[in-house]
Amino acid sequence: MDLKDLRIYNQSIEIGEKIWNIVITWNFFSKDTVGKQFVRSTDSIAANISEGFGRYHFKDSRNFLFYARGSLYETTTWLNKAYKRKLLKEPEYNDLKAQLKDLGIKLNNYIKTIGKTKTKNDNE
Repeated sequence: MDLKDLRIYNQSIEIGEKIWNIVITWNFFSKDTVGKQFVRSTDSIAANISEGFGRYHFKDSRNFLFYARGSLYETTTWLNKAYKRKLLKEPEYNDLKAQLKDLGIKLNNYIKTIGKTKTKNDNE
């Protein structure tokens, strides 16, 4: 399996590009304050997924997926701030909110599968 085959990675990349394309249009002050944090936290989701994917041991992989989940929650905070500060239109906000929620569900499901192996005791 290659990193490009991992759906959560591809989805996080896509969300990151959407947010970048929105933030790049903001004025300097908005970009310099909310925008930079918004882009960094979003980019961190994909970066941590890919770093975890490249780790040898499943415990290392899971830790980086936990970091990715933390970045996803941080991104949600910046999304809410951007909307409340009228930097996002309602359709953009709702679309990104739904995509982040979906990614969070998929990320949690993926985390649950990392390091799971059947042992004799699992059947008892």
